[in-house]
Amino acid sequence: MNRIVYSLISLFLLATGCATPKEEITVDDRSLDFTADWTFRLGDDAAAARPDYDDSAWRKLNLPHDWAIEGDFSEDNPSGTGGGALPGDIGWYRKSFTIDKADEGKRLRIDFDGAYMNSTVYINGHKLGTRPYGYISFSYDLTPYIRWGGKNVLAVRVDNAEQPNSRWYSGCGIYRNVWLTKLNPVHVAQWGTYVTAEEVSAGSARLKIRTRLQYDAVAGQDAQAEVSLLTCLLDAEGNVVGETVAEQSIAATASQELEQEISVRNPHLWSIRTPYIYKMASILKDKRTGEVLDTYYTPTGIRTFRFDAREGFVLNGEPLKINGVCMHHDLGCLGAAVNVRAIERQLEILKEMGCNGIRCSHNPPAPELLDLCDRMGFIVMDETFDMWRKQKTRHDYARYFNEWHERDLTDLVVRDRNHPSVFIWSIGNEVLEQWTDAQADTLSLEEANLILNFGHGADRLAKEGEQSVNSLLTQKLVDMVKSLDPTRPVTAGCNEPNPANHLFRSGALDVIGFNYHDDWFAGVPENFPDKPFIVTESVSALMTRGYYRMPSDSMFIWPERWDKPFQDASFSCSSYDNCHVPWGNRHEGTLRRVKNNGFISGQYIWTGFDYIGEPTPYGWPARSSYFGIIDLAGFPKDVYYMYQSEWRSDKTVLHLFPHWNWTPGQEVDMWAYYNDADEVELFVNGQSQGVRSKGEDDFHVMWRVKYEPGMVKAVSRKEGKVIAEQEIRTAGEPSQIRLTPDRSILRADGKDLSFVTVEILDKDGNLCPNADNDITFTVEGTGFIAGVDNGSPISMERFKANHRKAFYGKCLLVVQSNGEKGNVKVTATMLLPRREGKCESTQTSVSLNLSFDSSDKPV
Repeated sequence: MNRIVYSLISLFLLATGCATPKEEITVDDRSLDFTADWTFRLGDDAAAARPDYDDSAWRKLNLPHDWAIEGDFSEDNPSGTGGGALPGDIGWYRKSFTIDKADEGKRLRIDFDGAYMNSTVYINGHKLGTRPYGYISFSYDLTPYIRWGGKNVLAVRVDNAEQPNSRWYSGCGIYRNVWLTKLNPVHVAQWGTYVTAEEVSAGSARLKIRTRLQYDAVAGQDAQAEVSLLTCLLDAEGNVVGETVAEQSIAATASQELEQEISVRNPHLWSIRTPYIYKMASILKDKRTGEVLDTYYTPTGIRTFRFDAREGFVLNGEPLKINGVCMHHDLGCLGAAVNVRAIERQLEILKEMGCNGIRCSHNPPAPELLDLCDRMGFIVMDETFDMWRKQKTRHDYARYFNEWHERDLTDLVVRDRNHPSVFIWSIGNEVLEQWTDAQADTLSLEEANLILNFGHGADRLAKEGEQSVNSLLTQKLVDMVKSLDPTRPVTAGCNEPNPANHLFRSGALDVIGFNYHDDWFAGVPENFPDKPFIVTESVSALMTRGYYRMPSDSMFIWPERWDKPFQDASFSCSSYDNCHVPWGNRHEGTLRRVKNNGFISGQYIWTGFDYIGEPTPYGWPARSSYFGIIDLAGFPKDVYYMYQSEWRSDKTVLHLFPHWNWTPGQEVDMWAYYNDADEVELFVNGQSQGVRSKGEDDFHVMWRVKYEPGMVKAVSRKEGKVIAEQEIRTAGEPSQIRLTPDRSILRADGKDLSFVTVEILDKDGNLCPNADNDITFTVEGTGFIAGVDNGSPISMERFKANHRKAFYGKCLLVVQSNGEKGNVKVTATMLLPRREGKCESTQTSVSLNLSFDSSDKPV
């Protein structure tokens, strides 16, 4: 057996008509957005759980909320630089609300998509429970404690005081969405549908639909409920195109799973280019009266795929290389607070590069991320844990693993198993159980991050035929996933490539996953016969946008060793793809191996975006990463265009770099990434510097030229015909500001965002590549400043401010809707240096108009 074949279906389409009219598919009104009008206080006060507590002096805000991102960077913050050097602490949230007396007899549930961490929830003074894991979704039944027709108070204590507890920035607070769900006693259970395809082809599919029904009866209600379940298939336009009906008796206080089947002809297949989404409507009715008791929607898609030991990854019968990236969950200057538009922007930038895969590193993602990946066409690796029983940081999840791992893993899989974008489960990342003893428990966070990747001796590996405790735990976790979802393979991100790794020795992993260790790739078919292979984490190159260290063919491997202090006065890493960590590789090096080996299913590059925390190779004052292909503000680094030239055959690429502001006579290395051409010629002030062509395994061309002010120009040609040109001119002194919003018309929903790129230009409109002017912003009208950033890993400026210094000529302003329709005027102002003959500084400003309206489709 040399391949694993999986099919997921989440519904699907009959070509024939349907007996159920479209108007009978009622609106899903189970869940109410419960994020508005909360109060917040930073600091602990046990009395805040009481319903009569006076919170009138507390801050008023809307969720999602991350209090850490509002703080100051400090070397003394216990999170350390690995956690972003931002504050932790304990915070309280409260919300008062009223439930209509007429709803008495219904069930009320509060659903949290995530709160970091150790959240304890109270309703009207009654403790509902504590959930330690900060990335998991969880719910509580409010019904027994609700005051029908009266005032109710929900209070939530979030405890992120004990740090470090994460190897990256976690955020603090109720940083994901909250929902109030109102149900009839008989209803579809939470995450209660599960749809699989038993047989799939381009022409047909047989679907099995499992729906869990729940009857939460109270005194005075019937001991048994007689119901009918109408399952309707809806196409992308909302038309009902298929249905099936079943009847069921459900005993009080019980749940019952109901199975249904639908045969589908000529379904639209979900793919990365055409991610077609259907919906399943589960309509539960009282069998006797016909009353609709519940309507529950499941968005989903249909596709087939397999991971193959020789062919790699195959989607809908076609080989497809997974060109993916790893992503932590922060959103730059917005912190961990979930915002759909901010996530969508990240995915749009990645999609434009040609990226087709996302690894949720290293924790359960926000539901909104998976919804967007479903709609935009990404291959998702859904990951559960960064550690098991053995800790990586002093206060991390390892202390809760024994008690909570079964619940947390179950909740993740059941929540996410209908997403067509999810293709593979990961049960762990670089867990220390790979070895008998990793001896990392007493290290600092920075030391633990490094030693994880420097390998361990053979004496700490599993013996031939041994099923150690660590191997048995691996088997247990895989079996748990398989019992909940047998349609997808299970892997783990392993940075011990030896087959004697305790996780590999278990034999339980469906797909072998390596983090780094490129030199071991070629041996996978021999070391792991008949096992598919994927690079779960790769590269770890280091780059600072806009910084270049020459000569570009010199290699900088930083840090030299995990136990040897590293320092460089620049606190920067070269953007020539000539700087990487010792366990990683250049972008070009790993891409070459993945591209040229068909058995490799693909890779997830570390990382798509820079993220807060883990500023390898530096310590303080560095506080965010250098790993990203795109910087923290969302500005692409140069290597972005290398991937675009390889992964976007539909797009002509010519990217010349670096800038053209140097010292006269200095030798400068000019690189070009390109595609769709045979050659590129470089000109300096009109003089040819030669023609270059890529070799078979090359990804760039290079010229070493003498700098002279003026213009450098690249021209790509194919069979003598000019395909593309790019010019870079020497920039003069900063003179003006350019504001470029990603969108000018937005939803007036209190959440939508406009990301405004701010560039410093000379008088002729050329970007000033070394400008670091401080720019002040004002926002007037129906919006406000949500955050500012510039991509610098060492900036100590606050993310929540009205000004920002440019970093290599650029910075970012994020404007958010305040919930009202109307216009917004954005003004950016900077001081200009004194000019000859003037005794005072002058300033320049520029304005931009945005519009917030109620449109569902912003521009």
